[in-house]
Amino acid sequence: METSAKQSHSGSSADLSRQFLVAMPGMVHGNLADTVIYVCEHTEQGALGLVINRPTDLTVGSLLERIDLDLALEIGPVKDSPVFFGGPVQTDRGFVLHAPAGDYGSSIRLGEMALTTSRDVLQDVAQGHGPEHLLVTLGYAGWGAGQLESEMAQNAWLNVRADESILFDTAPENRYEAAMRLLGIDPIMLAGGAGHD
Repeated sequence: METSAKQSHSGSSADLSRQFLVAMPGMVHGNLADTVIYVCEHTEQGALGLVINRPTDLTVGSLLERIDLDLALEIGPVKDSPVFFGGPVQTDRGFVLHAPAGDYGSSIRLGEMALTTSRDVLQDVAQGHGPEHLLVTLGYAGWGAGQLESEMAQNAWLNVRADESILFDTAPENRYEAAMRLLGIDPIMLAGGAGHD
């Protein structure tokens, strides 16, 4: 059943929450070019999402130490996981996308996952009993009322239902291609000027 071809009427729009936005080559510029964004929240007031394929040089372990959290030996491999550039808004603030959702102070529930901005989730991670899956970002991507809808109308983004295995199990450098493949698109076919004659 085709659900992505919703008709657009003035005053109504598709809810893109819990979907991936995949930047179209040549259509999205600046620090969001070539990104995959997980949309956490999309309402009439705007949208909030996290870039999931732009790791920084900072690791989760060094971030935890930077905010004065002592690391338990049980923290394991998450210590060396990258912290991601989540977007250009509030880049001094941490955002943790995680599963299971748990019960933390400041969270937006996203089905089985949650987006948490309170320190308690990072305290759990530092003590070695945080969520099983997590993606930590600094900053987020934000759109005002109608802004994302306008960019979608200009074909700047493709959208597809998010896949948790891409969020948590796919290497960051492969997430763009993996998200494109969810759409049935080979990213090489979109590359500008890629002739094969």
